[in-house]
Amino acid sequence: MNAQHVFDEGYNDEDVLNQTFVTPNKNVNLLSGLNSVQECEELAYQLLASLPRARLATIQRRLVPLLQFDVVGSLPAEVSLQILSYLPFPALLISALVCRRWNVLSNDQALWKNLCDARGWSWRHPSSKLPPVFTRSGLDSPQGAWIDSDDEGMGDSDEEAEEEEVADTLMMSELDAAKAELTMMHAELDSGFASMSFAGVNQTIVSMPSNPFASTSSSMHRASVYPHGTTPDPSSTRKLAGARPRAMARHSAPSLLGSTSSPSASPKPNYKLLHQTHIKLQKRILTSSYRLSALQTRGGPTNSHTNTIYCLQLYTYPSGAQTLFTGSRDKTVREWNLSTGLVERVISGVHISSVLSICVYNGILASAGSDLKVVVWDLEKNKVIKVISDHEDSVLCVRFDEKRLVSCSKDRTVRTYLFPDLVPQFVLGAHRAAVNAVSISGALIVSGSGDRSIRLWDARTGNLLRTFENHHSRGIASIDFKPPYVLSGSSDKHLRLFDITSLRGWSTSPEYDGLSGLNGHGLDSQAAPFPLPSTFLPALQSPTFATCNDLLNGGFSFAPAQPNNIATTFAFGQEGQAVLCQTCGNSGLVSLGGGAGGRQGTSNVHKNVFHRDLVRSVAFGDGLVLSGSYDLSIKVWDRKTGALVADLSGGHTGRIFCIGFDCTKVVSCGEDQRICIWDFAHGIDTSFIQL
Repeated sequence: MNAQHVFDEGYNDEDVLNQTFVTPNKNVNLLSGLNSVQECEELAYQLLASLPRARLATIQRRLVPLLQFDVVGSLPAEVSLQILSYLPFPALLISALVCRRWNVLSNDQALWKNLCDARGWSWRHPSSKLPPVFTRSGLDSPQGAWIDSDDEGMGDSDEEAEEEEVADTLMMSELDAAKAELTMMHAELDSGFASMSFAGVNQTIVSMPSNPFASTSSSMHRASVYPHGTTPDPSSTRKLAGARPRAMARHSAPSLLGSTSSPSASPKPNYKLLHQTHIKLQKRILTSSYRLSALQTRGGPTNSHTNTIYCLQLYTYPSGAQTLFTGSRDKTVREWNLSTGLVERVISGVHISSVLSICVYNGILASAGSDLKVVVWDLEKNKVIKVISDHEDSVLCVRFDEKRLVSCSKDRTVRTYLFPDLVPQFVLGAHRAAVNAVSISGALIVSGSGDRSIRLWDARTGNLLRTFENHHSRGIASIDFKPPYVLSGSSDKHLRLFDITSLRGWSTSPEYDGLSGLNGHGLDSQAAPFPLPSTFLPALQSPTFATCNDLLNGGFSFAPAQPNNIATTFAFGQEGQAVLCQTCGNSGLVSLGGGAGGRQGTSNVHKNVFHRDLVRSVAFGDGLVLSGSYDLSIKVWDRKTGALVADLSGGHTGRIFCIGFDCTKVVSCGEDQRICIWDFAHGIDTSFIQL
């Protein structure tokens, strides 16, 4: 037998086959003569079947990329972007890591602009138009030491009003009258109700630097809350009746650096950066990462308020420059430059007694005082538009929008006026005690009174639409209104948020257990869901709420809040225990009580869950609500569930009267003449954020 025909079991012809198929003759068309795809497929199968298993694995690895097809990336860019527009931003961040094509698509500014628009976040475009600049003139404001005073911005309750009416009918001698006045002073000191004093002064406008918005570090002008980085001696701190003991300050108080840019510099909007910066700021709020500083302390800086500060509001000019307006017992309104920490303008002489409330909008300032006046001021022209003197007692709150101005008073009335001439429209007089707070949104007005009721009015007709009696166990001190939700604070030390259409919400009071609804408490006998016609307010819809999962992990779902399940996101534990979010497992929030199931042992649990004194100021935020109290603290609550997410304390030594905020900071003022700034944007460039 020929040796070359003997089968050699010790030899493998794999290399020969490899040489044959790896480097085929490119000039040979293996598919020639094949008439169909099926024939080509059969030929390929036969070729693969003839290969050793080891080579099949190699070919499989080479075929895998050919079998993968990027459907989204292969589509036209417009179609691909439309598909990606349905993703939440965390998914977009992950999509950017898939491949270069997806990275380009996921970082498209149109996608991030839509996400920012959905949250109401705008890019700040520099404007060449600056706020009005004024020449410096003399200062006509009283200089004197701070006096421990009553809260003139709070009216009486219905019980106290009845007692006052009875007292007025009695004939008293001069000695009896003096004794009664002394008794009333003590009662007011404890409850926050006050008397008035009148003194005539000449109208004076004081204006400060010629360039109010120069980019200057405020560290040279703004005082620390505690000079030299020290904390106050508890023994030297005046203790208020009913106030809880304050913990030592946990933070130093560096200055708040304002971010300003040259008008000539106009960077192209980066909406991804804008979105990510907002998310970072929200996480800082939830983790209480802030720097505390004081815009004013008692006696400083120069030209600051000389007495109790009752009210404040942040305001942003069309140029993008932000200022702070404050009103005080020293009868003045002052405008502060937050970049430099200096007073830019002093409005004095228009009020002859304490300024109790201010509202700034669209270049107009309205101030209300214990002199029974509402003064409307044109900020650009720097002159008075109108002085309204229709109320018969202290004007406690003033608010306005494009169409009308609303004020409320100790005289138990709410009055409305129509722009542009501010002619009187309606006198709303259903309350039985002082009307302490009022809010307006579109065609709806909400008022809160010392008679413990909240009333809903039709701003166009003056009709009373609904009364929520006994909404709190004591007089209502503050309200905020963001349809269809009303937020209220009371001298019963609690907050309450509810939907005026479904009557569902939450409260910090154990009286209102059952956070999924109001359970009929505080409503009349015919209490029932109250759907308002869409003609009242086209925007009257359930707003989107952000849960703790949204804020901490970024999963904004934009799903409308379901009134029937408004408090079902969390497992509520005993008071002071951590709240476990059943969506994300986060336990950084704090329970309001009402059941077992909470989880202890986290470092972010606050012991003082509730306010310990009257809640003087409340405000809606983006997924959050804020409250300021006589107990010297500011608390931040989850807007959907009422869980406590942050407790800001250590800034004030006297009762807090008013709070304001934006996405970067919280500002507060009070009895101690301090204006405290809780800065959550420290170390972050926020110059491009529209405030």
